[in-house]
Amino acid sequence: MTDKKPICQLTRKWPSRVEKAMGDKCELLINDEDKSLHREALAAALCSSDILCPTVTDSISAEVFALAEERGVRTKLLANFGVGFNHIDIEHASRLGIAVTNTPGVLTDATAEISMALLLMCARRTGEGERLVRSGAWDGWRPTHMLSTQVTGKTLGIIGMGRIGLAMAKKAHHGFGMQIIYSSRSALEGSLAEGISAIRCELSELLQKSDFVSLHCPSTPETKHLIDREALTTMGSHAFLINTARGEVIDEAALASALREGEIAGAGLDVYQNEPSINTALLNLENLVLLPHMGSGTNETREAMGMCAFDNIKAYLNGAELPNRVV
Repeated sequence: MTDKKPICQLTRKWPSRVEKAMGDKCELLINDEDKSLHREALAAALCSSDILCPTVTDSISAEVFALAEERGVRTKLLANFGVGFNHIDIEHASRLGIAVTNTPGVLTDATAEISMALLLMCARRTGEGERLVRSGAWDGWRPTHMLSTQVTGKTLGIIGMGRIGLAMAKKAHHGFGMQIIYSSRSALEGSLAEGISAIRCELSELLQKSDFVSLHCPSTPETKHLIDREALTTMGSHAFLINTARGEVIDEAALASALREGEIAGAGLDVYQNEPSINTALLNLENLVLLPHMGSGTNETREAMGMCAFDNIKAYLNGAELPNRVV
């Protein structure tokens, strides 16, 4: 048995406590520039590291795998920092015998908090209000100024009732008395609902009945542009759309048009189809709140995500079952 540490490469900087813990077990290589790696760099990392730790910003596509194959793939584990793994060509990884893990569970509440924050910001026009105050243009209180939409007691439609969707439902129902309806592959059972009385329905019915629609579904071929022009029209001019899932779920051009024409009341986005590039049609819409993919961005959550990924790495190094294996 060799004492040589396995080479583990991080494509981004991770919380310092996590990096220190990983450095005790691995020869740790860190992308100190903390910027997305291009395909050649990712292919090179697959050839030079035993363990590669990507994030959502790293597109490890079939093309990247093919480039690596030409030189000889060394990596045996992709320990993803995050829950979603649509940025990794899972089929290609499996064919090459590379295990892929993710970090579920630990970012549930943080992401649900941002979803709720976006809902409140959209409904109560807080982004517009803050910009008005900072601009120096606010000329004082008056009864009809910046009227907005009350949240308490309204209907929230959740698309994708997984961990994050359920956490959002609980916060909305118990905190704001909202009525919950949802569209999901599986129904809530038993204690999962915890008194929220959520009603499952078809997507078209959810879009018609909801005052707010919050997206929590994964990015798959089936969910790409799930919210298209027809869906937005179905929602109606009173409704708001919230997305903390994946940008691909929304047709951004259709959303920009719907917001511009008043076909829906407003929207809040934390994710985008081609991030960090933002569709320019979205940038100047006052009835749209834009955040920089910060759903899981608390100190506690990012550290927990890193330690969850490290748990997968330790299991791999010990020859044990990977706790969060996706392939």
